[in-house]
Amino acid sequence: MSHVPSRVLVTGAAGRLGSEVLRVLAAQGAAVVGLDRVDPGGVETFFTGSAADTALVAEAMRGVDAVIHLAAIPRPTLGTPEEVFVGNTAATFVVLDQAARAGVRQAVIASSLSIIGLPFSPTPAVPHYVPVDEAMPFQIADPYALSKQADEATAAMVARRDGMAVVALRFPMLGELDFLAENAELFRVDPGAGAPSLWGYLDMRDAATACWLGVTAEVSGAHALYLAAPDTLSPYPTEELVDRYLPGTPRHAPLPGRTVPIDTSAAQALLGFTARHIFEVTPAELGES
Repeated sequence: MSHVPSRVLVTGAAGRLGSEVLRVLAAQGAAVVGLDRVDPGGVETFFTGSAADTALVAEAMRGVDAVIHLAAIPRPTLGTPEEVFVGNTAATFVVLDQAARAGVRQAVIASSLSIIGLPFSPTPAVPHYVPVDEAMPFQIADPYALSKQADEATAAMVARRDGMAVVALRFPMLGELDFLAENAELFRVDPGAGAPSLWGYLDMRDAATACWLGVTAEVSGAHALYLAAPDTLSPYPTEELVDRYLPGTPRHAPLPGRTVPIDTSAAQALLGFTARHIFEVTPAELGES
């Protein structure tokens, strides 16, 4: 059973994912409050500024019954280590703390596959095993991944303290069709370039749908969930990619064909989420690369 929020605050509303989330919310008939540093227009109620601004967030939270928190510096290279870690974690704390104070009962926050520590690792790293799942230990060595770990800890704290349900969506690489096509070609020419991200992806439309499911599903407590399309963005067999580019990584389950080495069963079980927009990649033999 699910409930439908009547008024949703979306932080990072002007971003690529935020813009798609606004379209999903409009299609669902939910009233939207947007918050971002830049007003993209088209949102009836919009607050311009930082998601770490307590007074601004408190004002934006009035009358809201669900929150989708997407505002963040999305890569460790887009700011100093202090800006990335402190900025991201401060925004998440302020948004969730103010949501709890306003009586909001359900929230989604954008986490990341990067939390495992591979995508932005300053040194070579391989996962403890594949497919990656929520039980796998982290190998964090960069401020962005560390900020996501802190964000998820904040979600767990608010869930315990205030009884708010918080779903942290561990997104893989997100993209629209042109972006996915560029990366599919990159992974064809240089398969190793996709290893840190486990060759995974998710269409931006599916990511936005997952956000909606996160604020409408009947859940309690804090949950962190991996998401991905079922197949990789690489044309080569996953088992061969793992052998070549993630040497020595144990396999806890078979990875036939181009199966993504990310276990998304928890998101399916909790939210009923299944990726629907699959990027068409023509399979190939790894020896062709």
